[in-house]
Amino acid sequence: MSLADAIETRNAQGIAAGIGRLITAGDLPVGDRLPTVRALARELDVSPTTVSEAWRILSAVGAIEARGRNGTFVRQVPAPGAGHRYRRVTEGPGHFALDLSTGTPDPALLPDLGPIVALVARQNLTSSYLDPPVLPQLEESLRSVWPFQAESLTVVDGAMDAIDRVAQVIVRLGDRVVVENPTFPPVLDLLDQLGAEVIGVDLDDEGISLTSLEAALAQKPSMVFLQPRAQNPTGITTSGRRARAIAKLLKGTGALVVEDDHIGDISEAPPISVGTWLPSQTVHIRSFSKSHGPDLRLAAVGGAGEVVDALATRRFLGPGWSSRILQAVLLALLRDGRTIDQITRAQVEYAARRAAFAAALADHGIAAPGTDGINQWVPVADERSTTVALAAQGIGVAPGAPFLVRPGTGHVRITIGLVDDPATIATLADQLAAADRAAARPSGRR
Repeated sequence: MSLADAIETRNAQGIAAGIGRLITAGDLPVGDRLPTVRALARELDVSPTTVSEAWRILSAVGAIEARGRNGTFVRQVPAPGAGHRYRRVTEGPGHFALDLSTGTPDPALLPDLGPIVALVARQNLTSSYLDPPVLPQLEESLRSVWPFQAESLTVVDGAMDAIDRVAQVIVRLGDRVVVENPTFPPVLDLLDQLGAEVIGVDLDDEGISLTSLEAALAQKPSMVFLQPRAQNPTGITTSGRRARAIAKLLKGTGALVVEDDHIGDISEAPPISVGTWLPSQTVHIRSFSKSHGPDLRLAAVGGAGEVVDALATRRFLGPGWSSRILQAVLLALLRDGRTIDQITRAQVEYAARRAAFAAALADHGIAAPGTDGINQWVPVADERSTTVALAAQGIGVAPGAPFLVRPGTGHVRITIGLVDDPATIATLADQLAAADRAAARPSGRR
């Protein structure tokens, strides 16, 4: 097969993905010399600039290397991650009096870890390096609330660690991966570094669009990444009937469903999973950072046995297991009545803050999607002007562009869960609306 025959989409990303698939399949072995930029541009009938950008993409993931006048050669060595999207969310101009760009929970609504840590610290939890990676009592507790019967279950160091490790098992250079659009920027950074071709599928009030998903599946992706509850950044929660319909579309496709339930028990919705109908084709990730504490650095991974077992086996060559002390802390928190009550209070409080902000925005004619979680995805006329105007008033918000798979309308993400005062919530809506109106005003008008 010629390079031109393997390249279905003739933009820079499509050229890079097509060549990446040839490298992964072994049709372009390591050491092979690639055509010159101008030669391939002529063959594809595109500009040399387009091919140069494709070469840059492949170089960024370590798949090819330029050797000056000797040419460009297949390399397939991973390059270190850049994380440029996530940096754009977090880099802000400096200190804010009110920083709502972080996506983190309110520390005042987290359970008190002190008594639990003191209790667990006296336990001897590791008798051998060959002990199971998950405390048996914790696994039993997790399985009792898992949304489907998981073939295998393990624990890793947080949700992004879980997503990274699952993707390393599944995704190969040039693979297509379906994600929600918008989605969490570090996921896009990770897929970029793996050399995947990302297909963004839009959302509606019930979750990922079925029509768009069906079209994406025609491109034979290896993975479909979903956030079933309080999707970050939109706050949309997948309905039960939508999850069932997604499972019906995915059945027999060979694509692995990877679900990131990052919000946990502070969600108003019950646990939802495509795995209820498609257990052998789903890996569900449950994080406890937003509900129980970011410093726990724990997430459970359960579902398709072949994938979870491969993840756990590969992990033995690195860290081996997540701290059993932290696992014991989590187990104690899951069983502790005071903690359970605190999580319930947090759920109610976050819902009230979000509802108050949505209502205040609606008073200004601003309709924001989603009904759950700690973030609000707010449409704006010009996100750069709006973020700058709010920053000038000491308010930090996250720009929307890094969350998007493809360019779209302006948005900002606001972590409204950090604002506990109703008056401040109302004032914030006023300030945002004023900034938005100013950004929408034609140049020169006052």
